[in-house]
Amino acid sequence: MELTANNPQKPPSLPWKTRIVLSVLATVTDASQRRDGTVNRRLLKLFNFTSPPNAKPVNGVKSHDVTVDPTRNLWFRTFVPTATTQLLPVIVFFHGGGFVYLTADAKAYDAVCRRFARKVSAVVVSVNYRLAPEHRCPAQYDDGFDVLKFLDERKSGVLPENADLSCCFLAGDSAGANLAHNVIGLVAIQPFFGGEERTDSEKRLSLLVSMDRTDWLWNAFLPSGEAAAAGRDHEAINVCGPRAADISKVDQFPATVVFVGGLDALQDWQRRYYEWLKRSGKEAYLVEYPNMFHAFYIFPELPESRELISQVTEFVHKQCQLPDR
Repeated sequence: MELTANNPQKPPSLPWKTRIVLSVLATVTDASQRRDGTVNRRLLKLFNFTSPPNAKPVNGVKSHDVTVDPTRNLWFRTFVPTATTQLLPVIVFFHGGGFVYLTADAKAYDAVCRRFARKVSAVVVSVNYRLAPEHRCPAQYDDGFDVLKFLDERKSGVLPENADLSCCFLAGDSAGANLAHNVIGLVAIQPFFGGEERTDSEKRLSLLVSMDRTDWLWNAFLPSGEAAAAGRDHEAINVCGPRAADISKVDQFPATVVFVGGLDALQDWQRRYYEWLKRSGKEAYLVEYPNMFHAFYIFPELPESRELISQVTEFVHKQCQLPDR
């Protein structure tokens, strides 16, 4: 099923705050990427504004951090709505950032996950996984699997008593949506996929996401030997390309909703992913925001951001057969 969340028209006039943040993000991203394939963490630390967990409810949601493996700094932040004691679905969330940037306690992601917990009425587990290029693929996927195993084995004392793991979703945006797919999910918000082909949207669009930036990120993500052998058609990047796994025989592959922005350079890959899921016989939904750019939903001042969270709420409630709350 395909849905269009707003009508296509000329690019919107964005609020000044949004324009400034996008400009700063692009500038810092470019400045941090070194020619030798490393990243300037010292520079990034200056712009990595974080939020601490809060045991006292903020906007009706409390949060706390849980360590999974201190040797690899693997942990997650749990967001719990306090207005209800009824059983709640669980959303395991993976943040974006091209596998190289950001953290689960980044201020923007703390705010987004708090909104998900409150609006969806769900327990949100936001995962802090290892980053490339210091830790290359499959480290991020291993971390995702290990968090799921940790939750399954230690639910008591880790999640609230009203957390319902029988109604569990993997979600993520950008690189986080790629990670959720490869761990098996899914709420895929503008997933970070690619391939050797240069698509029309990649050639036309460069707001925050551009071919030069994504090429650098993919090179930082893949082990050098695998990058040389498969290039951008590696199965972790081009998940529905020539090296794709055959998911048509995977009976338990979950229903998936894919969110696409019409000003996102990655949109062609995201639509191909949705079409691949449908061809593979999987339940899939496509929601398009024709006037929105990559990562638009982390900007609460945009009405489309609120609309996306409403769409996620509808999807989660439908899959869990929950009444509107």
